[in-house]
Amino acid sequence: MIVGTAGHIDHGKTSLVKRLTGIDADRLAEEKARGITIDLGYAYQPLPDGAVLGFVDVPGHEKFIHNMLAGATGIDYVLLVVAADDGPMPQTREHLAILELLGLTEGIVALTKIDRVDAARREAAVAEVHQLLAGTVCVGFTVLPVSAVTGEGIDALQARLHEAAMMRAASTQADGHFRLAVDRSFSLAGIGTIVTGTVFSGRVGVGDRLTISPLGVEVRVRGLHAQNREAQIGRLGQRCAINVVAPQLDRRDITRGQWLLATPLHAPSSRLDTRMSLLASEAKPLRHWTPVHVHLGASHVTGRLALLEDERLHPGQSALVQLVLDEPLGALHGDRFIVRDQSAQRTLGGGHVLDAFPPLRGRRKPPHLALLRALDAPTPAEALRNLLDVQASGVDLDWFAQLHNLREPELAAVLAFVPLHTFKPAGGAAAAGPPLGFKREHWAHCVAQLTVWLASFHEQNPDSPGARLDQLRAALPDKPPPAVVAGILDQLVTSGEVARAGSRFHLCGHAVRLGAMEQVLWERALPALIESGLTPPRVADLAKQLSANEELLRQLFGKLARMGQLHPVRREVFFLPQTVARLAAQTEVLAHAHPKGVVTVGPFREHTGMNRALSIPMLEYFDRTGFTWRHKDGRRLRRASAAVFGEAGISP
Repeated sequence: MIVGTAGHIDHGKTSLVKRLTGIDADRLAEEKARGITIDLGYAYQPLPDGAVLGFVDVPGHEKFIHNMLAGATGIDYVLLVVAADDGPMPQTREHLAILELLGLTEGIVALTKIDRVDAARREAAVAEVHQLLAGTVCVGFTVLPVSAVTGEGIDALQARLHEAAMMRAASTQADGHFRLAVDRSFSLAGIGTIVTGTVFSGRVGVGDRLTISPLGVEVRVRGLHAQNREAQIGRLGQRCAINVVAPQLDRRDITRGQWLLATPLHAPSSRLDTRMSLLASEAKPLRHWTPVHVHLGASHVTGRLALLEDERLHPGQSALVQLVLDEPLGALHGDRFIVRDQSAQRTLGGGHVLDAFPPLRGRRKPPHLALLRALDAPTPAEALRNLLDVQASGVDLDWFAQLHNLREPELAAVLAFVPLHTFKPAGGAAAAGPPLGFKREHWAHCVAQLTVWLASFHEQNPDSPGARLDQLRAALPDKPPPAVVAGILDQLVTSGEVARAGSRFHLCGHAVRLGAMEQVLWERALPALIESGLTPPRVADLAKQLSANEELLRQLFGKLARMGQLHPVRREVFFLPQTVARLAAQTEVLAHAHPKGVVTVGPFREHTGMNRALSIPMLEYFDRTGFTWRHKDGRRLRRASAAVFGEAGISP
C-alpha cells in the first residue's frame, strides 16, 4: 500500500514520516537548506507480515502543487496532516479538494504538533478538522492527535496504517496490463537507466518487454526493486524502481509524466473525453475553450476545455468535457485528473476519463454524447451493457478492452457476464476487423430488416437477381460497417434464407431467367467472351461478329449485368464474373505485397497482363463496387476480393 501525505506547508508532514519510518524524505540539498519539501519524497516501513508500507511525502507550499499532484495520483491511502496550533489552512483545503477530486476516500487525519498546544486548543483543532471534512468524501476519516517530537499517538497511528495495509493487500488484485506512472529517472554506474513510479495496474517481472509512452521506445526489464527491496515481480499498490535497457536509450529522454507500460496500452492521445466537476468554491462558471493546466498520473500538460453539453460549466456542477491537450499523454478509462487555471495558481476542478481515444469529429453530436454517458459506469460490465443499448451498429470489443485495460481472460469474464451476440469479421486483411459485440435484440432486428427489405426489393425489381451489399447496408437505419452486413448475410446464407449470385444477394426462391430468344443469343455470345479473355469486345463489335441485332444484344447484356452474370466495367464493355474475380484476387496479392498496401496502374498491368485501355477502367470499377478505394498513392483494399466477387476461378 502507498500512503501519501497531504496538508499545508510546515504542518509537519516530513517530520511525521521520519518519525514513522526513520527516513528523512527530503532528499534535495535545497530542501535541507530551506527546511521545506519541494519535490516528492519517499520512505518505506517493513510490516510484521513481511510486506512493506510505502510513503510518498508531497510538498505543502502552494508553489509546488504541481509536484504534490504528481505524487497524489498514485497513492492508495491518505495521511492528511493538520497542525494543532494552526488548524486547517489554505493548502489544507486545496489538498482536501484535490483528494476528493481524485476519488481518494480511504485515509486518516494526523493532528500534529500537539506538544505545542494545551488541551483546550487540541479539542478546538479536532473540531475544526471535523468541520473541514463535513460534506466531503473524507468525512469518515478518524482524527488522531500525534507528536513527532514526543512520540505521543505515533503507535496508534502506526497500528491504523498497518491495519489498512493488511485489509488492502487482502482485497487487491493485480488485474490488467502493467502501467507505471514515471515520476523519476536517473542513471547508476554499472547498472544503467532507472525509472521509478507507482504501479497503477498489473504486474511486471524481470525480463518483461515494455514501452515508454508516449515516447514509443520499447525496453526490457533487467532488474527491479519493489517497495525499496530487490524483487522479481512488481505489482499494483507498490512503488517500483525498474532498471530498463534498450539500444541507444538515453535517460534524459525519460521524464516525469511518462508511462512505463505493457505495449498493448501504448496509445497516447491529445484528446480525452471526460466527466469533469468544477469546484463549488469557484466564483464564476468555466467557459468553452478555457485554457488550463491538466494533471493526470504524474504528467502535467497544458490544454483547453471543450465543453460538450453547454457553453458554460457552473460551480458545483459536472458535465461531459473534452480535454484538448497541447501534448499527447497516456490515459485510460477511469483515470483521475485535476485541472488548474491558466496561471497554475488555483485548482479549478477535476474528474475521470471516459474515452481516451475519441473520434476526430462529431464530439458534440448526440450519438457520441450517448456513448460517453454509457461509458460513465462503475464497472466494465455495466459500461458494456450500456454501450450495447446505444450502439446498435456494434461495440468494438478490442477498443473496449484497451480502454478498460482488460486482458483476454478479463474481457472473457465480462463477456460471459453480459448477454450479447459477438461477431468477428472474416476474410482478408481488408475485410478483417475487430470483434464486435451486439445486443442480441439489435442483431436479430437487423437480420429481420434485411429479409423484409429484400422481399420488397424483389417485388420492385423482378428482373434483378438481387441487391448489392452497399444497397443492403443503406437499407439499415444505423448503417453498420460493410463487414457487419456481410456477417448478417453470411448467417442468412447459412440458414438457407438468402442465396448469393455473384456480388448480389437474393431471397431463396427468387430467380431471374432469360427468355428463350435471350437464352439462344447468350449461348452464341458466351464463347466469344470466354475466348476474348482480358480484352472483351464492345457490344457493337460483338453484334457485328455474331451478325446479331445490336440493340437486342445490348439489352441482353444489361439484363445479364443485373443478374450478376456480367460486369459492366466500361461503357459497352462487359467482363465475365470469373475473369473479374481472378483480377480482383491478383489485385489483393499486389496490395498485400506492397509495403504501404497500395496498388497502382503499372504493377497492376504488369501482374495481370491487361492493356492500359482497360486497366484503368477495371481499377475504377473496383472502386465503384467497394472492393478498393482511391488514395493519393494508389488504390487501397476496402474488403476481401472473395467477399465482393466470389472465389477466383469460380463462376458465381
